[in-house]
Amino acid sequence: MNLRKWSVMLVMVALAGLLLTQAGCPSADQAPPSTSGTGPDSAAEPADSVPASEEQPAPASDDKAAGTPFEVQVPLGLPPLPIPEDNPLTVEKIALGRALYFDTRLSKDNTISCATCHDPKMAWAENKPTSDGIGGAVGAVNSPTVINAAYATSQFWDGRAASLEEQALGPIENPIEMGHTLPVCCTELSGVEDYQKAFEKVFGTPEVTSDRIAKAIASFERTILSGNSPYDKFKAGDESALNDAQKRGMDLFDSSGCADCHTPPLFSNYRFMNAGIGMNKEKPDEGRKAVTKKDSDLGKFRVPPLREVANTGPYFHDGSVESLEEAVKIMAQGGIPNDNLSGMMKAVGENKLTDENIKDLVEFLKALSGDYPKE
Repeated sequence: MNLRKWSVMLVMVALAGLLLTQAGCPSADQAPPSTSGTGPDSAAEPADSVPASEEQPAPASDDKAAGTPFEVQVPLGLPPLPIPEDNPLTVEKIALGRALYFDTRLSKDNTISCATCHDPKMAWAENKPTSDGIGGAVGAVNSPTVINAAYATSQFWDGRAASLEEQALGPIENPIEMGHTLPVCCTELSGVEDYQKAFEKVFGTPEVTSDRIAKAIASFERTILSGNSPYDKFKAGDESALNDAQKRGMDLFDSSGCADCHTPPLFSNYRFMNAGIGMNKEKPDEGRKAVTKKDSDLGKFRVPPLREVANTGPYFHDGSVESLEEAVKIMAQGGIPNDNLSGMMKAVGENKLTDENIKDLVEFLKALSGDYPKE
């Protein structure tokens, strides 16, 4: 791949986003103008999708967004980037999405942005078990990294969102995250002159709608990719890219069944598995069952992709494990026994991996850390 071209394009997007920020769209480090008192007194209920009565219809021009086409230079080791036909990438849309991503005005009390829980300084994740929301609320799940989320076939640990666009709206209305309502949020952003100009430039008219917010944020998130890791360089023919421990770990990763779920090159098959995490709690998180209502899905969570896993602890859906070594040990032993433990986990446990095997696996996982945007 041409890393220089990739870097130049990301700089272009960052500069465009900076212009928006300077014009009145604050970054995560800037305090936004107060809009308190303009929204409802109580937070909305969590929503996977917005009721039709509340959703602002998107203008027909949305599917024909104007702007400069942006072609992502995919890093070494990653497959072609999937991009929805109804949301093509443009420089201007990505810049708008970046401004929205870092804007705390998407939360009811102007304290939380997307970047609060998915921080570029923390590999686009968060180094705490679960996230803090508005008003001191504490979430129940660990914030997964945005890195390579563009490839996921579903979003959230329980897979309740089918796309990045759908995922982008969920936290805005969740009462223990941003606690806003989409109609009020859109109205407030509509009052910002620089957003009016940006939305008109991207979508043809200045209206701020939830559909447009989702498309812009999702477009920005599609540029957050990690590849060109030591593993990728090794696979491309550089024998010296991995040390001996990492090579042993790579072989174990394949032979012990880890790769069956954490399938290269993305290191996830994006299916749902019960590894027993949290199942010993008095009231376990239902996981996928909350979406499908099937008892067989109790305690199943989406298989996390492992690129940058060495930089995105703590681990598992509840952030209950601090170290990568301990997380690998739990998985290598076949998970935590429970009535709904996935068969693939049991198969891994039957390999009886040793402490030395686990050390080699950890070293291999460190070789999955590569190049990704840091802002």
